Amino acid sequence: MTDPMTDTDVAIVGAGAAGLAAAKTLGELGVPFVVLEASHRIGGRAYTEAVGPGQPFDLGCHWMHSASLNPFVAVADAHGFDYDKSGFNRRMRIDGAWAGAAAEAARDAFLKRNFAAIARAAETGPDRATAEVTERENRWTPVFDYFFSVWTSLDVDRVSIVDLETYIDTDENWPVKQGFGTLVARHAAGVPVTLNARVIAIDWSGKALRLTTQKGEHRAKKIIVTVSTDILSGGHIGFDPALPDWKQEAAAALPLGNHNRICLIYDRNVFGDPPPPAATVLDDGAEPMSFSIRPFGYDYVVGMTGGRFADWLERAGIEASVDLAKEMARARRDRSLGRSCQGEPEKGVRRRHRQARGRPQRHRLARRSLGARCLFRRPARPDGPTPALGRAARRASVLRRRGDLARVLLDRPRRPPDRHRDRTAGSAGVGICPKPYLTGAVSPA
Repeated sequence: MTDPMTDTDVAIVGAGAAGLAAAKTLGELGVPFVVLEASHRIGGRAYTEAVGPGQPFDLGCHWMHSASLNPFVAVADAHGFDYDKSGFNRRMRIDGAWAGAAAEAARDAFLKRNFAAIARAAETGPDRATAEVTERENRWTPVFDYFFSVWTSLDVDRVSIVDLETYIDTDENWPVKQGFGTLVARHAAGVPVTLNARVIAIDWSGKALRLTTQKGEHRAKKIIVTVSTDILSGGHIGFDPALPDWKQEAAAALPLGNHNRICLIYDRNVFGDPPPPAATVLDDGAEPMSFSIRPFGYDYVVGMTGGRFADWLERAGIEASVDLAKEMARARRDRSLGRSCQGEPEKGVRRRHRQARGRPQRHRLARRSLGARCLFRRPARPDGPTPALGRAARRASVLRRRGDLARVLLDRPRRPPDRHRDRTAGSAGVGICPKPYLTGAVSPA
């Protein structure tokens, strides 16, 4: 049985970080609103589960990226959450032995040289995929490509150099001890959300906008759509009239990437204190994999994959992912790894890890990604003009060179772009227009 039609000023579609931020902002302004969420929970891609007593594990976004600019750091402090400021450990285990200082220096020089090449190419143009401007024949190329797939959730041949350069990385990546999903949920405590209310259709043909959900219909003056680009481009919500072609094309040009975190759960502390250092395992002929060992003292190990390899593992199933992680862990020659595993380890999948601003995780067409991002953020009106993708890309490029990154990325003057694809969760780009319209505001993951 569905509920009768209800009226409100603003309807928010989606209770991820963006939708919840929009709701909190509207609540502070005293604007009546309703939040409609398809799932049984809030948080979207911010999702934490307990894999053991007192052992939370993030199945979604995990790091507060660019922490000095990330608004969730202040939220974590306000709620008494703990986080680790040490950042990523880049130690390496190569063919069963720890990499020496000379090898790590050579790797760092390679990374620095190729990041400089990306910056030069992005400045001079035209936009290209990262793979086209970086070294492809070097012993450190697989490591570079692996790091990129984990950082961006896509492989180097699908990441735009211009879009990558618009992301200002402070190299501050702080995981949350209690879980990023737990933090987002705590921050949104008290926000009224209608759960299990998937929006099936939106009629925006008249002055009053109508939303059809699994739990009934709603009428609103404005609608803020915060679902992912995959939901929009996949036609999971019917729009009447249909979204403009330019909006649909922009959404399709910004697909979600894939970053998988594989969790091996142990029944006790088999590592000792302090635990072995985190490291990236690189064996000849095998895909690299980074491991975090007993983070925050929890009795589990986490392996990370991204891009096409993460896609392949996901299709292969949880058992294949766990078996690979165990095999790679054993390659470290640490006897404790790979044994005493409790039950079936979980696999944490982060999709679109960071869809709005953040690292360019979603680019299928590298040359169009930045322009598509700019177009996607523009409000759509039934009688509105059709912007040109090329013009949006050129405008973004000009503004980027002027250093006006806020206008390039979000057109929101309130704060610099949130840097945190774990980015990680951010605020909604809320806009109130005198005419009925739909705006896409998607949360970074």
